[in-house]
Amino acid sequence: MAKLVLIRHGQSLWNLKNLFTGWVDVPLSQTGVQEAIEAGKRLAHEKFDAIFTSTLVRAITTAMIVMSENKEGKVPILRKESSEKSADWYKIYSEKAIADSIPVYSAWQLNERMYGELQGMDKAETAQKFGDAQVKIWRRSFDVPPPKGEALKDTAERTVPWFKTHIEPQLKEGKNILVAAHGNSLRAIIMYLENLSESQVLELELKTGEPIFFEMATGSIKRV
Repeated sequence: MAKLVLIRHGQSLWNLKNLFTGWVDVPLSQTGVQEAIEAGKRLAHEKFDAIFTSTLVRAITTAMIVMSENKEGKVPILRKESSEKSADWYKIYSEKAIADSIPVYSAWQLNERMYGELQGMDKAETAQKFGDAQVKIWRRSFDVPPPKGEALKDTAERTVPWFKTHIEPQLKEGKNILVAAHGNSLRAIIMYLENLSESQVLELELKTGEPIFFEMATGSIKRV
């Protein structure tokens, strides 16, 4: 039975500072690193066939720290499919090394919701500037984006098709998958998997560094 584990990245330095982050590539805080370590301990005996992350360092780092605690002993290796060098520069020539590795794929479609002109802004100061009601609409509505940013609806429109094309088929093949991404891209995936309404997905809270478990059973993916 194939397993799917979703995990929101550990706390970032901008989470710590209460800033809108979006696509700004901010690293984990010390707390975020510890959250990833604790998640890795929870997942230490899980066997993964592939790992998917966003292109942002906080998600990639979380996945790598999680796998550093894994007892299977396989090495997660980030695939460099678009780079300044040809694929031969990243090629592994040892069959044993290939067998002892887990491919890690990063995709911008799994990136966090892009917050536009709010990125880098203090959340409390933004509420003072624009009003609590307006900021709540930007943060908690399904289809109203902040200035020059994405609504959750927009995030879902890029994340869910990518999930259906690249991840779901592997689950159907019986592969165990780890996805390390972000609050809103993971909300979009869970909305699809659990057939949530627009109002239900807005109530979905995902803690940093907290694994969420699903299984593929009788052709459908269910939370466990």
